[in-house]
Amino acid sequence: MDLLRFTTAGSVDDGKSTLIGRLLYDSKSIFEDQLEAIEESSKKKGDEHVNLALLTDGLKAEREQGITIDVAYRYFATPKRKFIIADTPGHVQYTRNMVTGASTANLAIILVDARKGIIEQTKRHSFIADLLRIQHVVLAVNKMDLVDYSEGRFNEIVAEYESFASRLGNIVDIEPIPISALNGDNVVDKSTNMDWYQGPTFLYHLENVYIGGEENHVDARFPVQWVIRPQSDNWHDFRGFAGRVAGGVFRPGDEVAALPSGFKTSIKSIYLDGKEIEEAFAPQSICITLNDEIDLSRGDMIAKPNNQPKVEQDIEAMVCWFSSTPMQTRGKYIIKHTSHETQAVIREMRYQVDVNTLHKVEDAISLNLNEIGRVTLRTAAPLLHDNYRKNRLTGSFILVDPGTNETVGAGMIV
Repeated sequence: MDLLRFTTAGSVDDGKSTLIGRLLYDSKSIFEDQLEAIEESSKKKGDEHVNLALLTDGLKAEREQGITIDVAYRYFATPKRKFIIADTPGHVQYTRNMVTGASTANLAIILVDARKGIIEQTKRHSFIADLLRIQHVVLAVNKMDLVDYSEGRFNEIVAEYESFASRLGNIVDIEPIPISALNGDNVVDKSTNMDWYQGPTFLYHLENVYIGGEENHVDARFPVQWVIRPQSDNWHDFRGFAGRVAGGVFRPGDEVAALPSGFKTSIKSIYLDGKEIEEAFAPQSICITLNDEIDLSRGDMIAKPNNQPKVEQDIEAMVCWFSSTPMQTRGKYIIKHTSHETQAVIREMRYQVDVNTLHKVEDAISLNLNEIGRVTLRTAAPLLHDNYRKNRLTGSFILVDPGTNETVGAGMIV
């Protein structure tokens, strides 16, 4: 079975956690003792219904306030597909948490309260999903029971959202679904209250949405994570390079280039789970052996000679700032890119993005906590990179404060 990673996003009290709880409950993906525990907690809190949001809101502060604060990961499977859910917070002060949860997602669920319609948070979450190159969006119009399951209201919200989304570049697939997470309408089972809706249920769409075309199978990229030298009698001369394929396809016999040195050789063999294979592609974790003894170590990259990544020290990127300490122009940071680590200086602040209006703030001189902007960096050693829109793995990085070892920012190379 393939794996779908998806993230939830929406304003405070739009019902993100309730939707995920309903999904787990109706698809019978929770144990009886878990259900008994949340039933007991719901009674103690005085809730009229079983509060399914308690399945994902695990922090004490989340349960007390009824909001999501941190990213909660949940795992479940159906006979068709395996899923990893990142239940992310919706409030603007937790933008960094949403960026973290959405960074590996194939699909984003944008929740909208049917009573409120499209609001600033909806646009902010959609902008972040677009920035992180999430191509598939489910527009889940929740709380349809509170607008009398109105088809007109649903169509009005969908039209407004599609008009806004037309300004975004990466979102190519929008599936609007009217739901009631509290009552279970169109979550797992088809709703009898909305006969006018002929589309898929929420779970059916998650099970069947096609995500196979998202990996870059054209540009061959293999960042080396580890050099394997067993030093045993059985594998006396074995020297393999382990890592995760970041793009393209590799086969034994292919001519490759070792970067940054540029030396050329060919692939001798490829191993996956200890067995030789005839083909490797993203996102498999493999071990490659070469026909020539070439100096390669962690942070280097194997690519095809006629299709290589950019090798540059001057990088331009969109950065989301994670730290309460503001970004320092001319400040020195450690940059971690694929398996490579080096020092970097932020040379210039181009502009900050107002994530609610999408306007550029040209006179901004720094980034504060949860702010997003475009900056230029100079690295001590060249980065072997691609544009983030071309490859999410070789086009992303994190910035670390060398003094505190705190991750202060996440970047997408443009």
